Amino acid sequence: MRAVTVDGERRPKSYRVQEGEEVAFEPPAPQAPAPSPEVELRIAYEDEHLLVVDKPAGVVVHPGAGHAEGTLAQALVEHGAAGGEDARQGIVHRLDRDTSGLLVVARSETAHERLQELVRDRELERSYLALVRGKPRSRAGRIEAPLGRDRRDPTRQSLDTDSPRDAVTHFELDELLPRHSLLRVRLETGRMHQIRVHLAAVNLPVAGDPVYGIANELGLERQFLHAARLSFAHPITGQRVDVSSPLPNDLATALERAR
Repeated sequence: MRAVTVDGERRPKSYRVQEGEEVAFEPPAPQAPAPSPEVELRIAYEDEHLLVVDKPAGVVVHPGAGHAEGTLAQALVEHGAAGGEDARQGIVHRLDRDTSGLLVVARSETAHERLQELVRDRELERSYLALVRGKPRSRAGRIEAPLGRDRRDPTRQSLDTDSPRDAVTHFELDELLPRHSLLRVRLETGRMHQIRVHLAAVNLPVAGDPVYGIANELGLERQFLHAARLSFAHPITGQRVDVSSPLPNDLATALERAR
């Protein structure tokens, strides 16, 4: 419907306005903004000082380019979690978009500062389950290899970098399968994509990983990487907080296929 009239009447597109005629324009009604995608906020542990979130795969932790809406940080705002910088809503460590599992979030400035200290002192114990192609040379191992932005591809992390940062990953064999291995992986540092890059570097690429591993393996639509356990001293009370998360259905199904 045309919203332009001449002397109160709608005219054809070819009509030429004459001197003295009154042209009026009625702008269309503004469209309501599209609702932000809802993020399911699964709480594994919660008290007045902090909470531990069980993040589903596919959810971005912080807003950024291409992910302005539907982030975990926004869901935390709606939940009433706070602490630290406003944009981060008390989050002291992160998970990749397609990595599921546990994150700790501060609910006060004091808790946020002390949790950051735990991260810096490497006292926030983070344990992951990773299904990899191949078999490790030993039942347990330590990978120490600095990581940074890849020299040729800035979207990737790499050992071949001009900006190396210390990175240490520990792993132990949980289950040996015909063509795969289920590993329990513990982070000593928390660099971007650390587990995926480190395991690929020792010829144990993560199943389903489209960047560093083997995409679309075992019916996976993402990497088989799950933050299964989080353990730390409570930043206020000092008591031990130890939270576990079971494998999501898609990873459990892929594991059965690998078996």
